[in-house]
Amino acid sequence: MNVGVFGATGQVGTVMLEILAERKFPIEDLRLFASSRSAGRVLNFDGRTITVEDSATAVFDGLDIALFSNGAPTSLELAPIVAQAGAVVIDNSSAWRLDPEVPLVVPEVNASALSEIPKGIVANPNCTTMVVMSALHALDSVWGLRRVVASTYQAVSGAGLEGVRAYQRELDAHGSSLSALTFDGSALDFPAASVFPATIAANVIPFAGSLVGNDTSEELKFVNESRKILGREDLLVSVTCVRVPVFTGHSLSLTVELETEYELDAAIEVLSSAPGVRYCEVPTPLMAAGSDECLVGRVRRDNSAARSLSFFAVGDNLRKGAALNAVQIAECLERMGS
Repeated sequence: MNVGVFGATGQVGTVMLEILAERKFPIEDLRLFASSRSAGRVLNFDGRTITVEDSATAVFDGLDIALFSNGAPTSLELAPIVAQAGAVVIDNSSAWRLDPEVPLVVPEVNASALSEIPKGIVANPNCTTMVVMSALHALDSVWGLRRVVASTYQAVSGAGLEGVRAYQRELDAHGSSLSALTFDGSALDFPAASVFPATIAANVIPFAGSLVGNDTSEELKFVNESRKILGREDLLVSVTCVRVPVFTGHSLSLTVELETEYELDAAIEVLSSAPGVRYCEVPTPLMAAGSDECLVGRVRRDNSAARSLSFFAVGDNLRKGAALNAVQIAECLERMGS
């Protein structure tokens, strides 16, 4: 297939290229696109050298698949143009996720949604939502989901390269002296917060995204996208999103209320068997980093409510949370002959 990667020099675009090579996606011609700042750079891909094109001035004829890792404003402008030129656009931004004519797809859950792509655009879910979709779908298929309550612990890379750099600046300001932290934190004088609303080093921030009413944009993404992916508009969902001092890997603590009674051993078996999921006793972001699987553990009965189950899930937000899922969608389309 003829493939275009948009935002090819960015954080997610770089991982997309790695995964395309790792999974030996059948590429006849590969074109790379970015903003004018990066246009003209030469990148290596699987033994080829490819010059990055300016996405604002390029001609897009001949593409079969276009993997987008631009921001939402660029995607809103560019995706319809690329789709009109004949490609199926797989977009990683928030721009199209809730459009009723754009399928929002996690291949392990709802690949059948790819049978109709009216606008020529397919949306990738938010990187936090992605981590638990296969696990929640597995539980819903057996016992039915009634309510989901989640707290997320989101890595700084979820805020892009600027989030990573902000965290690194704060660490670099003290270096090894972080070990001298006093109980009240007074020994440390960090640089002023920039990307995040507060210092992220040696801290957690119960706020991710931007404020929308009383919720944040990240919280609303999880609520709305999980309902759409699972085909459960009636699903009760409550979430608090927290930014944590971790470079890579989004974690979630979940308590779910099921429609029917379950046995704990059976629930562990169902979660362990969910596609793209690996069960382990104590999943952590370090364990998930670089992995294509989402890790699930700490599975236990929640005794505060009937038919409730608690568990912990972790996934690499740059791989399954973004780049890998986009490539998996492309693989589905290739098998379907799109």
